[in-house]
Amino acid sequence: MMSKFFKYLFSTKFMLILMILFPFSMGLGTFLESWYSTEAARIWVYNAWWFELLMVLLIVCFIGNIKKYNLLVKGKRAVLLMHLSWILILLGAFVTRYLGDEGVMPIRENTVSNSYLSEKTYLKVLIDGEKDGDEQRKTLKSKLLMSEHTNNNFKISDDFNKEIFSIEYIDFRENVTEGLVLDPEGEIYIKLIEASDGNRREHYIKEGEVSSINNILFTLNYEVKGAINISSNKGEYFINSPFQGEYMVMSNQTQGDLIANSTQLLELRSLYQIPGFQFVFPEPPLRGVFDIVDVLENDGIQQDVLVVSVNYKGESKEVSLMGGKGFVNNPKRITINDLDFYLSYGSDEVEIPFSIRLNDFIADKYPGTENSYSSFMSRVTVESEDTFDYDIYMNNILNHKGYRFFQASFDPDEKGTILSVNKDFWGTFITYSGYLLLFFSMTAIFFVGKTRFKFLSRQLNKKSLSVIFFATLLTANAQINSSSTKTEFVDSIILSDSYSEEHAKKFGEIIIQDSGGRMKPANTFSSELLRKVSRSDNYKGLNSDQVLLSIMDNPSLWFNVPLVYLKSGQKGDTIRKVIGVPNDMKKAPLVSFFDDLGNYKLASNLEKAYLSAIPSQIEKDFIEVDRRVNLLYSALEGKIMRVFPIPGDENNKWVSYPEIDEFNFIGADSLYVKNVLPLYFQTLKISKESKDYTQSEELLESINGFQRKFGADVIPSSNKIKAEMVYNKVDIFNRLYNYYLLSGLGLLIILIFQIFYDNRLNSFLIKGLKYIIYLLFFLNTLGLISRAYISGHAPWSDAYESMIYVAWSAVIFGIIFGRKSNFTLASATFVSSIILSIAHMNWLDPSIANLQPVLDSYWLMIHVAVIVGSYGPFTIGMILGIVALLLTILSNKKNRERMSKKLEELTIVNELSLTIGLIMLTIGNFLGGMWANESWGRYWGWDPKETWALISIIVYAAVLHLRIIPSLNGKWLFNLLSIVAFSSIMMTYFGVNFYLTGLHSYASGEKVITPTFVYYSLIFITILALISYFANKKNKVL
Repeated sequence: MMSKFFKYLFSTKFMLILMILFPFSMGLGTFLESWYSTEAARIWVYNAWWFELLMVLLIVCFIGNIKKYNLLVKGKRAVLLMHLSWILILLGAFVTRYLGDEGVMPIRENTVSNSYLSEKTYLKVLIDGEKDGDEQRKTLKSKLLMSEHTNNNFKISDDFNKEIFSIEYIDFRENVTEGLVLDPEGEIYIKLIEASDGNRREHYIKEGEVSSINNILFTLNYEVKGAINISSNKGEYFINSPFQGEYMVMSNQTQGDLIANSTQLLELRSLYQIPGFQFVFPEPPLRGVFDIVDVLENDGIQQDVLVVSVNYKGESKEVSLMGGKGFVNNPKRITINDLDFYLSYGSDEVEIPFSIRLNDFIADKYPGTENSYSSFMSRVTVESEDTFDYDIYMNNILNHKGYRFFQASFDPDEKGTILSVNKDFWGTFITYSGYLLLFFSMTAIFFVGKTRFKFLSRQLNKKSLSVIFFATLLTANAQINSSSTKTEFVDSIILSDSYSEEHAKKFGEIIIQDSGGRMKPANTFSSELLRKVSRSDNYKGLNSDQVLLSIMDNPSLWFNVPLVYLKSGQKGDTIRKVIGVPNDMKKAPLVSFFDDLGNYKLASNLEKAYLSAIPSQIEKDFIEVDRRVNLLYSALEGKIMRVFPIPGDENNKWVSYPEIDEFNFIGADSLYVKNVLPLYFQTLKISKESKDYTQSEELLESINGFQRKFGADVIPSSNKIKAEMVYNKVDIFNRLYNYYLLSGLGLLIILIFQIFYDNRLNSFLIKGLKYIIYLLFFLNTLGLISRAYISGHAPWSDAYESMIYVAWSAVIFGIIFGRKSNFTLASATFVSSIILSIAHMNWLDPSIANLQPVLDSYWLMIHVAVIVGSYGPFTIGMILGIVALLLTILSNKKNRERMSKKLEELTIVNELSLTIGLIMLTIGNFLGGMWANESWGRYWGWDPKETWALISIIVYAAVLHLRIIPSLNGKWLFNLLSIVAFSSIMMTYFGVNFYLTGLHSYASGEKVITPTFVYYSLIFITILALISYFANKKNKVL
């Protein structure tokens, strides 16, 4: 009996069951987290006993299979190391879970801390009483993980002096605070608001009592010497302060003095300021009772409340305990009979064997921005046996005495830091050991021993692969053809007043600062303006720089130019009806979006669209058109052209010509910025007539000189500016998808003909198209390198960049496998064109943007490059799976033998592709864990993005292990599952961003309706699977 049990326990079937249950559980957990909360997901799934049992069973299966498949022999060492690595990774997770600890350490500047607030929350109870006349204290501490969505029932029973007492759960609520609830029978309170640490905090001062707020005493109708006393007399309120200060009435900005030890009229809704402290009394004293109230999101500090009942000697009392993660509140005291109970709920304050002093916190912003941070750093002194100074910043950690400190966040006033603290030496050591073994084993699979990969590679060398795949892609490019007399008149003026391309190019080299703080040539904005607003690279033969120059010279004229692209007319043509343009108009002038009184015609429709949780297609269209209108309007308004650096500005802020009067330009600088642009455009008109732009170019050079004089710290190099202008002009990725489509599709068609008509012409065309694809790939690579050079970071840091990187990855793997399979190269090129076309749809922004601080890491470059690169071979595997099933449908008795051979070769390529993808995805995912550990102190946190990447790893591992299960090792099933498994990649890459919430900076978490192509894809795969199944059953080619 036991032998059968262990045989089944170590069987591949049981392992497959685990490999289905484990990812299903994790996937369920990510949705539960999105629907409810992180804590609920942990309670129901990640911290549940049954989930840990699954991991234990996986470890047992890994160990059992080492023996079962004799992995200790020399030729199987690579596979052995892979199994051992997973065992170590899972063991490391258990060590971290039960022995590791983490938390946060908030420190204000010039203060010292030797403790941190634990990530875990606890119910702490102190019981005071007497035994034989002596005072005694008993301490209880119970770890709690709770959510208002789960069943949190617990009961703690113990005894004091052999007398039993118990503490029972009553209720738990999240996102609450203690507030005043109006009650005519209640006490009188006055509310005080302060933000000493940058966070808004509310305090209530009770009549007749003394309140200490930031070590300053306040009273209400209870005069105390040394306190700030608030008093009332006949409906008026007065303030008497022992400190000298001042105040400002916020409604009219009038100011006054707060005279020390003098009774003055209290100014409500006024900002009082005394040395080291600011406060506001927003309203007069109110009568009410103090109670727990809900807090809206981003409305003050949110805590949780735990309500428990304390039972002792037949008497029970309820107590509400405010707290939660990151809070250590004073305990609440209740007395029952002869015992005093002191209860608190929240984080534990954990002491460390040394102290940290925050000397200075430095937050650097991107040029010209107020809250777009490029980096932030804590300069600290570690006070220990050997005192030393250290700078803690993102991706640069402090490691001391087994504790690791990471730059996590900071106070809103930038005068305090929040450090993440981690103590998990053994968990990290064991897990990293597993990562290291995993890396070596997966590398060794390619080269060492008798591995499946090497066997398949040898098999492929003996064969000549041929694949058939055909698909179509419809694209539409709209061009405006307006026949209205007014438009022709406006166009004639624009064309007659246009300036030369050569001078417009020099104008395009002028540096501007965008709203995100990025410094870029005006040419970049002009290119984005035309492409986003009109879906074109030019207007009536004028390039983007000429258009921008004309807009700045005569903006009113461009209000009448049909430039705003409108989607092809749909049922009802709602947008065209609202703005009052003909149904056949493809581009509308900006003036058509406003009525005679200047009201925005789309306003009411946009309000509904933005309020809609799941906007309809027409609502999405309104939002898209609104973005185009706003972008064009910002150009016509001129405020987008921030060309003047403010001398001496600490944030290197630049401003546009219309904004000059709002900033402090003085003396000659003020005269210059106010006159240089008007003078430039006056000179430009003269230059146009004389066809000599020398003076105009000299004025542009003077603007350039002014920029370099006051903005040299942030101006890009001239080489980078020229490179960006070439990049904008070539627009390589937008062009490539058409070229990839034509070459990939052309190669596929010719290869199909070659199957039936093998001749020299087909061979010549195939060879020529292959070299064209190689050339396109070279240009693709140059484009990525150029984008990296211009942006200053790796070209896979946002959604658009990752898409073009996946397209590049698909082609490079197509080229690699294309040495043995021309059809693989053709398929890879075709799918790359689809990916690039998707990348240039409206919902992805191709603009180069600044990098967020946490992404500025060498770990990021490796992690994202590998993990996103893995999507290339997975995509190839998916397409080859479709090809295999289509070939199965096309097979018959006459071609069965030939098709069977081709399908066998195809399946080998598919398995090789999936194996490479799985290796890259696995290494990339765990490199991401190392990045997370070096960035914010934890290598795994069940974030949806990393969780779904792990799900994809297990899904593809299961697909590749089907070959060792006799009843499931058929080639038809393998090819079908290579298609189905790709859905996990789609969920990882797209779904997490739209349906779930997470820590990744590029995850949107927006609630959107499922795209229709998902349903069409499911229908297509279902039909393909059914037809190919019966075809294969009949002809037996797979």
